[in-house]
Parts: sequence; structure tokens; C-alpha cells
Amino acid sequence: MGISVIRASERAATTTDWLTSRHSFSFGDHYDPYNTHHGSLLASNDEIVTPGSGFDFHAHQESEIVTWVVSGTLVHRDSDGRSGVVHPGLAQRMSAGSGIQHSERNDTWPDLPGSGEAPVRYIQMWVAPDVHGLTPSYEQADVSAALATGELVAVASGVPGLDAAVHIHNAGATLYAARLPAGTTVAVPAARWTHLFIVAGDVRVGTSPLHTGDALRATETPIGNVTAERDAEILIWTMQTDLMVALSS
Repeated sequence: MGISVIRASERAATTTDWLTSRHSFSFGDHYDPYNTHHGSLLASNDEIVTPGSGFDFHAHQESEIVTWVVSGTLVHRDSDGRSGVVHPGLAQRMSAGSGIQHSERNDTWPDLPGSGEAPVRYIQMWVAPDVHGLTPSYEQADVSAALATGELVAVASGVPGLDAAVHIHNAGATLYAARLPAGTTVAVPAARWTHLFIVAGDVRVGTSPLHTGDALRATETPIGNVTAERDAEILIWTMQTDLMVALSS
């Protein structure tokens, strides 16, 4: 119950010669039994990948994976023959379902000048599905025009009747994004579990100042408004079920 703030400096980090990754929850070699998820959100990784590098083919199963590119370009290929490039303003969703392999690399892409030439930064988030054994699927959508309004944009959701850019198989979860000019305030929809991540900039929630890389988690507590103290980009998950409910569905 209540609200907690996790500063960027408190997040675990994985660093190699081509990757810098900061983890909101236990991930890879970093395990904390008290920090494995929030609601049905299993992972929220802030990744920076150098040009010509990336994650080669690897397997996923029973997870809804949403990728949000902040800067640069990310090339997706999967074992079902799909491929695509993700850049800022696009929302990508992959439902791993019964099992899929994919790669994510900072490579060049035909007819996209500048792709693969600069580091790519992206936020990758995993949510537990509430339907299991599905055929793997992939979807992406352009939300750049909606982001330009400065309002909350429903990027990914499985909530019945909610019109989001891409669909996830979790009927209690929604991801919102916003690019907020300084001085702008948005109201966060109430939920049992809320996860706010500051992609860039400075915001305030109540009396709490939050900066790039910081996160706020709320359980059974509305967080109210988010106000940008300077231009900011934010990602907000609202969830009505937790991990145990999703896994038992």
C-alpha cells in the first residue's frame, strides 16, 4: 500500500562493451526477491545499444513485450519471418505466447537514412499475459501525432473498450505515454497498481520531484497529477491485477 520512489541511481545496471542496461526489477544476474515485479509488470529495462550491435536471436514465452524507442532505431526480426524497424513515436508489441525467438539490433534498415549509425536508447517492458498458449504475434503503430498533443496517449492495453494503439493480452493493464511541455499537467487514471517512469526531463508528483531515470510505484493509492517542471517524456502503466492473478488465469 502507498507510494514509493526509486531513483535512477538505485536501479541495477548491466554493462558490456556494446550495452548499457538499467533494470527496474530483478533481471539477469541481478536478483532481489523483494523486487521481482509491480502489479503484472515483470520488467522495465532502459537499454542503450551501440551501432552494429544488439541482442541476437533468443527465446521468449508467455510474456507481452512492449518496446518504446527514445532515440535512434531498433531492428526487429523473429522466427516467424517478421521484421521491422522501430523509431521514436512508434509503439511495438510482441506477444511471445507459446514461444518465439527474435533479435533486436541497432542495424541499418533499407530506405531509412541514418539507421544503425547512432546509439539506440529504448525502454522494453514485459507484462504477464492473462491468456496462455497463444500463437505468437507482433504489432506496431505510429503514435507520434497523438504524442504531439501533450496529453496522455494509450499506447498498449488489453482493457475491454479502451482504444489503444496496440493490443496486449492482459485485460487489466494499460501503458500510457506522454511528451509534456514544461508546465503541463496530466491526470493519471486510478488503478490498483501504477508504475510511472521518467524517460526524460523533470516532473513533480505531489511533493515528489522526479528526474530522468526515476520511477514511482503506487499500490492501492491514486498518484493524481504529473506536472512537467521542464519538457519531459513519461511512461505510465496502470494495472488492475497483479502477477499472481495473471499467472493463474
